[in-house]
Amino acid sequence: MSKTFLSCSYGYRPRTSAHKAIKGLTSELKSGKYHTVVEADIKGFFNHINHDLLISMIEKRVDDKAFMNLIRKWLKAGILETDGQVIHPLMGTPQGGNVSPILANIYLHYVLDEWFEETVRTHCTGHAYLCRYADDFVCAFQHDKDAQRFYKALIQRLARFGLEVAEDKTQIIEFSHCKALAKTKFDFLGFEFRWIVGRSRKPILMRRTSRNKLRASLANLKAWFQKHSGLPKKILFDKLNRKLLGYYNYYGVTGNSQSLNSFVYQVIGLLFKWLNRRSQHKSYKWEGFIELVNCFGIAKPRILHAL
Repeated sequence: MSKTFLSCSYGYRPRTSAHKAIKGLTSELKSGKYHTVVEADIKGFFNHINHDLLISMIEKRVDDKAFMNLIRKWLKAGILETDGQVIHPLMGTPQGGNVSPILANIYLHYVLDEWFEETVRTHCTGHAYLCRYADDFVCAFQHDKDAQRFYKALIQRLARFGLEVAEDKTQIIEFSHCKALAKTKFDFLGFEFRWIVGRSRKPILMRRTSRNKLRASLANLKAWFQKHSGLPKKILFDKLNRKLLGYYNYYGVTGNSQSLNSFVYQVIGLLFKWLNRRSQHKSYKWEGFIELVNCFGIAKPRILHAL
């Protein structure tokens, strides 16, 4: 099955990753060939996969009745609700299962990847590019007319397979190095892509942490501090630093230093706030808090991916 997938597909396959998808998309956009981007999202994708169509897709490559019966049983596996009721889904893949992302990847290979490569690209008057990671994908086009035509066809294509475009999360935007001053942007895999004009007056493609993802990460840490701020300081700082390193490991890409610094600055502010709530009296003034931080250490932002 690994030979089936196209190079535009980066999710849930050996030797691919979200960072490779970001690198591939960045490289294509930097080429200057594209001027319009379709940022699309599939509404409730994992819950709307058609079982019969998925089975037929797998059977194109797998000739093993016992294995296919196992896949069928797995797709029909019951979901235990909080009230103890077991629901047997007629569509979708069970959430949290190890096989679910792989089956979803197979589904979109036939629904989107092959169709884009064999049909969409051949009918475009200019360059066209697809970058997909699981159910997240971005398409770039040289000509706006091609992008507009693709979006209309995409709605019809998805409908044939029981899927639907999430209109509130889908947009067609002018995204060109020739219009860097327009400050248009789009999000992909947790990063915001945008063109800016550099000091040399040349366009530069920038990537920074998506504002929604930044807010969500800070909200998660706020909830974590609320629950764990009473831990012994050494344990608290150790756990916090592991969380920060995990954050840097994903968002630490070239050009994202400012966003990383902003994130850790706000995290330190949250830490100051919640340490002072450990008792009824304010435990630390700012100077004493900084001494504490210097003593236990806060993992500094770092760029780990030269993409």
